[in-house]
Amino acid sequence: VLLGISGGIAAFKSVQLTSDLIKKGYDVEVIMTPHACEFVKPLSFEALTNHNVCVDMFDSHVVRNTKHISLAKKADVFMIVPATANVIAKIVHGIADDMLTTTFLAATCPKIIAPAMNTNMYENPVVQANIMALKQKSVRFVEPAAGRLACGDTGKGKLADPADIVQAIEAAATPQDLAGL
Repeated sequence: VLLGISGGIAAFKSVQLTSDLIKKGYDVEVIMTPHACEFVKPLSFEALTNHNVCVDMFDSHVVRNTKHISLAKKADVFMIVPATANVIAKIVHGIADDMLTTTFLAATCPKIIAPAMNTNMYENPVVQANIMALKQKSVRFVEPAAGRLACGDTGKGKLADPADIVQAIEAAATPQDLAGL
């Protein structure tokens, strides 16, 4: 599982998600945006996964110009948790200006996005249009929950429960050879 983490307050929940996936036997590699590193440190994920976390395409431990391709080819499932409005917009418009978006666009495996953001941002027609455009391109979504948000507002935009995210990853990683039979 290739886990992408973008910069929202819900990024801290990705640590538990990573732990849950490791306990289930998944090999997890992590890509973080620089903004995600402001909320949670890469070391947490490195300790759990035994892999270096990719943040910058030009990190000294990253093979320059090819790591995003090798990660994209290796992945059986690519999940972004949490996905901010910014990352969703970049992906839908093909903007590949960081390790996360570059790798996501290069991946051909099943892709899943779990958005998390303020209710007004999530319900904004531009964000909803971007989500719809990605769904039409076979990107799967784990819908956010409704409730009290970190900013104090109440509404839809909370990161989905980690158990629901794990279930979506397992469904995407499970061959559907007998579907429809």
